[in-house]
Amino acid sequence: MVERSEIIAILAEIGVVLLMFSAGLETDLQELRKALKASIIIAVIGAIVPLGGAFALALAFGIDPIESMFIGVIFTATSISITVDVLHEMGKLQTKTGTAILGAAVIDDILGIILLSLIMGAGETGSISVLDTGLLLGKILIFFVIVWVAGTIMFKLISYLSEKNLRLRRISIISLAFCFIMAYLADILSISSIAGAYFAGLSLCSSKAERYIEERSAVLSFLFFSPIFFVSVGLHATFDGLTFNTVLLAFLLLIMAIITKFIGCGLGAKICGFTNRECLQVGSGMVSRGEVAIIIATKGIVIGLLNTRLFSAIIIVVILTTLITPLLLKIAYSDKQKKKSTSGT
Repeated sequence: MVERSEIIAILAEIGVVLLMFSAGLETDLQELRKALKASIIIAVIGAIVPLGGAFALALAFGIDPIESMFIGVIFTATSISITVDVLHEMGKLQTKTGTAILGAAVIDDILGIILLSLIMGAGETGSISVLDTGLLLGKILIFFVIVWVAGTIMFKLISYLSEKNLRLRRISIISLAFCFIMAYLADILSISSIAGAYFAGLSLCSSKAERYIEERSAVLSFLFFSPIFFVSVGLHATFDGLTFNTVLLAFLLLIMAIITKFIGCGLGAKICGFTNRECLQVGSGMVSRGEVAIIIATKGIVIGLLNTRLFSAIIIVVILTTLITPLLLKIAYSDKQKKKSTSGT
């Protein structure tokens, strides 16, 4: 049983890596540059508001301050893979809001990793280490230097091979290898592997072979590995030790998780000049917590910052936000919603 779970976990990890690689390939680089400022603002405000909301709610339930802060960190995360999959199916991934959501979610993950490292250090020592913070920021800087250097080299190599038409199959194999190498390097540097995969795809999104690479990787991803990832999210659920208070906490955390992302990310989008409808779309796309929250929560169990009761409540919220997000996105991007927004303005 353990072996099967490990196999599913590995296949699911491959699935999310391939999904993020495809998202990077499909990103409009020019649009991303335009939306970079907006993505940063949306990500920062969209992380602060849920952090404060979850922290205050956990304290109200009599949970220890460090543990409450850890719960807050969990809810800063955004499941970019869930949103990317839905936007991809709807054909909205390359829109202004789709690009802003994608950029904000990636930045969200990086912020989540920094906060996770800080709170884990505080949980072990009782205080936040300045040295550990500096080391983490140094690793992030090294990662982006590697992304720039390796990405430039790969872009030139793929462009050369595609211009010479040197066995297109070789191009897709090399590109996938680059994807997994970048994901592995990101993991080594204490950064999420999905960030490495996304930046690998982003490095090649402007190459002439981008469409060919995306089509080849999509077959492998969407037909096999990605479905396993979505199944694995459900397998993390555990309902052992559920009590009325746990269910009540899960319900309140769910409401908080949805509202705070809409308020935080919607406010960030509004500050950047987005329309009301676009703010609604951005907020909808940032609601899902998914695999990132599960990863952080699992680390909390390992280091003793979460008990099984709280873990169960968080998993319930993660699953429900994952299920709700596709519905919210379809409503936000619907023509009916567009008409309402137009008439309102």
